[in-house]
Amino acid sequence: MKRTSFARWPCSIARTMDLLGDWWTPLVLREAFYGVRRFDDFQQELGIARNTLSERLRRLVEEGLLEKQQYDTAPARYEYVLTEKGRDFFGVLAAMSRWGDRWLSGEKGPPVTLHHDRCGHDSHAEVVCAVCGEPLRAEETSKRMGPGYPPRLADRPDVRERFAR
Repeated sequence: MKRTSFARWPCSIARTMDLLGDWWTPLVLREAFYGVRRFDDFQQELGIARNTLSERLRRLVEEGLLEKQQYDTAPARYEYVLTEKGRDFFGVLAAMSRWGDRWLSGEKGPPVTLHHDRCGHDSHAEVVCAVCGEPLRAEETSKRMGPGYPPRLADRPDVRERFAR
């Protein structure tokens, strides 16, 4: 069964989920942040089927989150390195980890902690306003149409109502 594509939806969350596509893709990226670069190491760490891993790595390279770099010639062997676009995904993984630590960890606590090397402390992700630095909470935000919102949708009454709340 073919899945619905969200690639052209006027929503960055939908577009991101279209790119991620499944639960394996964020885990492949997590492993890349842990320093895994080679196919066999991804496969070993995740226990993922080789064909599934091949597809996820291909997609991440195609989308510009990973770059495939040759490290051996006989036979040709490659490793996968995070690009700037891929490294920028760290905040998403850190926010997901923070939520999981809070709601899914249980009595023993988080399975992995983030240590901020610069200040020397264990830490966690916080979503804050980029302007004032205060916590960004759903009940204290409103949504507005951005410059990339499709004009053909902007005039629809249901869309105007959605953004008038």
